[in-house]
Amino acid sequence: MPPHTAAPRALPPCTDATMPLRVADLSGRKPQRFQITPDATARATLAEELGLLALRKCDFRGTLTPEGRHDWRLDARLGATAVQPCIITAEPVSTRIDIDVTRRFMRDLPEPVGAETEMPEDDTIEALGPVIDPGVVMAEALALALPDYPRAAGAALDEASFAPPGAAPLSETRPNPFAALAALKPDSGGDSDKDAPDAAASDDPSDAPRPGKP
Repeated sequence: MPPHTAAPRALPPCTDATMPLRVADLSGRKPQRFQITPDATARATLAEELGLLALRKCDFRGTLTPEGRHDWRLDARLGATAVQPCIITAEPVSTRIDIDVTRRFMRDLPEPVGAETEMPEDDTIEALGPVIDPGVVMAEALALALPDYPRAAGAALDEASFAPPGAAPLSETRPNPFAALAALKPDSGGDSDKDAPDAAASDDPSDAPRPGKP
């Protein structure tokens, strides 16, 4: 560790899902080490907020480090085991999450140089308020890391049906009703004239059979 860098100050571990820290009380602009390990009650509350069947494990630990004169940077590791309902069968689906999380709390947010200048969105930057809550960061990071469409092993979607209620759905194996209409259309190929009568031959009296001649 460089000599000018102060050793992180360890904050008491937190067993709740929130850990509000007043910026004014952060000790001497020194790094602050935190750990959030929600207990069963806190995990149940968080699971309900996120629409989970259960949150079996959750641990969020890291460091708040001062940047410049006013800003703070949060670097942490999130580990959790979440249980969601399968989108097809509703069976429980467990997902293990292990991710690094970074947030930068800035008093003065960067602004575009010009009115039409597009800046790449940095989702790690947040406005610095009077309170920094690593628990809120933990919940946000967990929500973003959850699968959007959890699926149990072997679960498969049934054949899609676009028919109105009460009607049989169309499928690749069912005959296309428009095929019958196509069969009624006259053949546009070259053989369509084979069965057509010869109007010129039928109107010429010379072509009629003469009696007595073979």
